[in-house]
Amino acid sequence: MPDTTLPQTALVSDPHAQLAAQLKVQRQRRERLRNAAAYAVLILIALIMLYPFYWTLVTSLEPTGNIYEAKILPKALSLRNYAEVFSGTTVPFWRLFLNSVIICILGVTFTTTLATLAAYPLARMRFPGRDLVFYSILILMVLPNEAGLIVNYITTIKLGLLAQTSPLADAARQYLAVVLPGAASIVGLFLLRQAYLGIPQELIEAARIDGARELTIWRRIMLPLATPTIAAFAILEFVAYWNSFLWARVMLPDKNMLPLSAGLLELSGTFSTNSRAVMAGAVITIIPILIVFLMGQKYFMKGLEGAVKG
Repeated sequence: MPDTTLPQTALVSDPHAQLAAQLKVQRQRRERLRNAAAYAVLILIALIMLYPFYWTLVTSLEPTGNIYEAKILPKALSLRNYAEVFSGTTVPFWRLFLNSVIICILGVTFTTTLATLAAYPLARMRFPGRDLVFYSILILMVLPNEAGLIVNYITTIKLGLLAQTSPLADAARQYLAVVLPGAASIVGLFLLRQAYLGIPQELIEAARIDGARELTIWRRIMLPLATPTIAAFAILEFVAYWNSFLWARVMLPDKNMLPLSAGLLELSGTFSTNSRAVMAGAVITIIPILIVFLMGQKYFMKGLEGAVKG
């Protein structure tokens, strides 16, 4: 058989092949430049966002000096500010920490339960005005949280959640006063509805044919398949309740009931402010959030991705 393979010299001397090779090299070079520029912008944004946290850490480790100057490394290292956090507040630090844990447990439980229940009929049950109800609720997202401050305060008073009867009952009511105004989450309703919409309708119809009630379908089909989104929403709510500040300072008359982020303000005196101790307290406050996020990072990313696709 005749050899039909072109000689190597023919390929080299072919102007079209040379032009194609040059264009390929140029495309690769442009791609590398674009990637380098994108990474440079992302690194710059990351540094801008991370520097305040780094500055807080550095300031909390310095015993003295100007806290308002930009710095890369601390001039000296000391744990005195962290010791001040545990001993310098009028309320014991561990009591503030316990309050935050209880508020987070109650808040995340109530909020995720209500969101998972409310999203199901808005996603999979047919009734007149379903979409109107959903979009009417969604419109409320444009309102800032502060817009409902007075209404929530009056409602909490009317419910008697700040009544003084016995220490144990007072503590339970004050925890509920912090949690209940934020128990109905529009963001959670939106995320869970989108996650439910991504579940095949055939599974629900098959369950209905088998005689399953709506609550059974929600519990045995919707919840297991929407677990990543529920976990992602629970992490978001944990961060929100852990950082409770304004509402807790407004509502709670007893300083012993304050959460950690609001209780750290007790490090500031009437005529002076221990800013370095407040910085140390802020660093300690961030640690549980980082731990929870690292533990649930896989579910967080998968849950948000599923909610967006749905």
